[in-house]
Amino acid sequence: MTSLHFPPEWHPQEWLWIGFPHDLDEWPGFLGEAQKQIAGFASAVAESGQEVRLLVRDEANAARARQLVSSRVKLEQRAYGDIWLRDTGPLVLLDSAGQRMAQRFGFNGWGGKYEMAGDETIGAELASDAGLTVATCDWILEGGAIDGDGSGLVATTEQCLLNPNRNRGLSRTDIEARLARDLGFTRVLWLGDGLVNDHTDGHVDNLARFVTPGVLALPRATGNDDPNAAIYADAKARAEAMGVTVREVPSPGRIERDGRVEPASYMNFTITTRLVVVPVFGSPHDADGVAAVAALFPGRDCIGLPADAVLAGGGGFHCASQQMPRVD
Repeated sequence: MTSLHFPPEWHPQEWLWIGFPHDLDEWPGFLGEAQKQIAGFASAVAESGQEVRLLVRDEANAARARQLVSSRVKLEQRAYGDIWLRDTGPLVLLDSAGQRMAQRFGFNGWGGKYEMAGDETIGAELASDAGLTVATCDWILEGGAIDGDGSGLVATTEQCLLNPNRNRGLSRTDIEARLARDLGFTRVLWLGDGLVNDHTDGHVDNLARFVTPGVLALPRATGNDDPNAAIYADAKARAEAMGVTVREVPSPGRIERDGRVEPASYMNFTITTRLVVVPVFGSPHDADGVAAVAALFPGRDCIGLPADAVLAGGGGFHCASQQMPRVD
């Protein structure tokens, strides 16, 4: 069997794909601001010296993007649904010869909740156009549901990967076998639930992120009314029980919109070759959150950028991006 390696996100990258918001129904009252925030994210990464390929839906979308982004950002007109390329884009691995190849999984709109034309096909299209061999796997998986540390260890949540709305009939053992077969992961850190009201049924990239092999960043509850305090504590206990080192980052605390708790998280940061971009939400804890993430990446610059309007559409900067690892 071919040996597969899923490079961690801190592996050097050749470029970063980012999706540009275009659907008013997904961002009612927030579309214009969400576009500005994604443009700011794309521009920051491009200005750091890394190539950025910003996907735009049509020519009108492209014209809007050109008004907002740095001249260093490359635009690609594509047919895609939502912007969450972490989940719909290709997962790029290295095979036993050190060559890149892409894995594509089944996709059912995050458990049948958000189905949009183009989301099932954009991953294979991007991979094929990049010259990659594309393999299709026989189960449903979104990229934001997993986070690997480069040593064979992957973190995920029971709430998502064991959810019957994804792979009814597959057991925990079945899922572990498929993670090994299709992505090369040899150990699985099973966390419990993801954040309250996370549209994705608890994607791990909004809860816990590896920052070096065996070291996991996790939020620490801030304020007596932090809605995710018990979730953070449970995740920490599970990680430490497996021998994983935990580094805590203060959470944004309780963030609400129209009386509803939002799944705001500094864990939805994006690691690029030279820069780490952290979403911020106008919380009094934003500066401390960015500083704590920056301390985890001493070899990279780290900035916080507003992402409250992006969050209104159901995700963050990490959700909206997918990297192409570099082959040395």
